[in-house]
Formats: sequence, C-alpha cells, structure tokens
Amino acid sequence: MHAVLPFRSRESAKSRLGSALDAEERDVLVLGMLANTVDTLASSAFIRRVHIVAADTALLPALAAFAPSLQLVPEPRRGDLNEALRAGRRAAGAAGATAVLMLPGDLPLLTVEAIDLFIEAADATLAAASGGPIVVLAPADARNGTNGLLIAPSGTIDPHFGLNSFEAHLRAAAAVEASVQIVDDPRLGFDLDTPDDLERLGLARQLELQELGEQVAGRITFARAG
Repeated sequence: MHAVLPFRSRESAKSRLGSALDAEERDVLVLGMLANTVDTLASSAFIRRVHIVAADTALLPALAAFAPSLQLVPEPRRGDLNEALRAGRRAAGAAGATAVLMLPGDLPLLTVEAIDLFIEAADATLAAASGGPIVVLAPADARNGTNGLLIAPSGTIDPHFGLNSFEAHLRAAAAVEASVQIVDDPRLGFDLDTPDDLERLGLARQLELQELGEQVAGRITFARAG
C-alpha cells in the first residue's frame, strides 16, 4: 500500500479563506495541514511509502522529518489535479505498489486511527471480493466530493477528483465491476475551504496546524537558500 498526495501552488491555496486569514496565515495553515497529512500517512503501519506530487522541490527536505521515505513526484505541466494523481500512481507502481491510497492535503482532523480504519475496511472488502478489484471511498461531508480513494489493484480505476467526484468514482467502479466500500468518518470527511469550516475547526486546532506550518515554511526557506 502506497499513498499519493497532490500538493498544488501555495500562492493560490485556500483563497476562499481570505476574509478570515491573511496570505501568510493561509500559507502556514496549508503547510501545516500538508505536514500533518504526511506525518499521519508515514505513521500508519499499513503505508509502505508516501508520494507527494508537487512542483516545489524544496518540499522534500522540508518534510523529510515527518516521512524519511517520502518521494517527490514532479507535478505534470498541465497542472491538472487528476493528472497529478495519475503521475503519483505511476511512481507508486514503479516503486512496487499493488494498492494506492489517494488523499487531498487539506484534511485538518486526519489521524493515524482514521487511516488505519479506512485501510482495514479495504482489507475486509478485498476478502469479500475474493481477490477481485476493490474501490474504497471516503466521501466529503457534503457527499458530492471525495476525500479518500483507495484502489487495488492500483490501476482499477482512474481518479476523478473535482465536481461531483463521489458519484464519478462510483460509476467508474461499477463499470469495471469492482467491489465498493464507503467509509463515513468525520476525520476524513471534513476538509477546510471556507471561513465557516475554519470556525468549525476551532482556534486551538488551527493554531496547532499553523505552528506546524511555520516550521515547514522555515525549512523550505532554508532548503532554497542551501
């Protein structure tokens, strides 16, 4: 099991939080959520390796403390999220992955326990499918998006993240007759996009993530200077 994590431009990330946070606060919050996600994935006993798809090569040394085996996959030039995920999946396959877990980097409540329960659901689905292909989904709170996609074998379906992705993933799984499991978990379902989401998150957790993000931002600056 390998994990694939796309990370796009820091400059444009979470622009909808602009009425609640200034640019620097948004930046460190985004980096804090990314670091938490990398650390959580690397801490799971089920995840062999984490692949981050990004254009900024300074992210690798900046995040190495959280995941020593982290692999940086160059972001495709087109900048499309699903193309980035496919690039990450190819890198995972080249490194020996037989199953792939795809996650966004903006899940502020993500924990190792949530990841492990998600993968255990995949194991149960695989057993029920008698070795056939499986697709395990964690829907976003609104149930029109996808916050977690696990596929085994790794090429079972393509990622369809974006508008109405949850339904798109269900249709893709049905087309290849894959066994499907849906895991509803608020730690996976809650993503951070709007000021209302920030209020739901709470100030204490926000400050924890921003402090983590400040550490990563400092390491990125150091890596670039070196």
